[in-house]
Amino acid sequence: MLLDDGWALNRKRTQRLWREEGLRVPQRRRKRQRLGNSMVPADRLRAQAPDHVWALDFQFDQTADGRILKLLHVVDEFTREALTIECHRRIDADKTVATLERLVAERGSAPAFIRSDNGPELTANALRAWCRFACAGRAYIEPGSPWQNPYVESFGSRVRDELLSVELFSCLAEARVLIENWRQDYNQHRPHSALGMMAPARFAAGYREAHRAAARACACAWLTRIPPPAPGALPTRRSHRGHCASAKINDALANRGVLGSLGSSGEFRNPPKALGEGLWLPQEAG
Repeated sequence: MLLDDGWALNRKRTQRLWREEGLRVPQRRRKRQRLGNSMVPADRLRAQAPDHVWALDFQFDQTADGRILKLLHVVDEFTREALTIECHRRIDADKTVATLERLVAERGSAPAFIRSDNGPELTANALRAWCRFACAGRAYIEPGSPWQNPYVESFGSRVRDELLSVELFSCLAEARVLIENWRQDYNQHRPHSALGMMAPARFAAGYREAHRAAARACACAWLTRIPPPAPGALPTRRSHRGHCASAKINDALANRGVLGSLGSSGEFRNPPKALGEGLWLPQEAG
């Protein structure tokens, strides 16, 4: 301003006077980041069963015209399944909640915990309210500590290296199709070293079958303590008696809530119930 008025100024003298008078431009302060409230420390949480811990993370890319693509990854940490990769121009907290609601409807149960960073979409009141009503715990990682959310971070790096860095998407529709095809191939055919070189979908199906067989074996052993029926209650024919006994066991299992029912895609409709140490048994479908 003084130069515009015709004054001749020496830069060093001006700086010296500025310091002597104690004048300085205030430094810009970073806005305080909003942190989520964890119900369990993220670094101590370990997935123990399917749908125990879902990991969430966002990733960005762009189409050929330079417009932004935002991806939402949801990964089951126990089975390593990529439950979904949502692709939109923008994803806010409401759209994140809608995605979780759709996954819960498809799988029949909500996760016990969700693990994520402290992004604004994941610390919003909408997601906190959903967790409260779905009885799902929250596990937020420390700021600047992506290694505390390793499974979804590793998954995101695979998406980046094998898809986003290779394909040039012409539009949003093409991006959604290619991303969904890649996700299906990852779940169905991609072997994973942590799963004994099995694909995530195959490992999850095998776990459900083994879980159901163990539940039936444990339930049958438990039912042997039931008093035998009165004499004459069962027919004397061997084949018919075996058939009636099998039906009786199945009815007893269902009445006691030991055996649940499977959905159309093979998943349990209800969250499991513990019966015995180290064994998860499905509840009866309501």
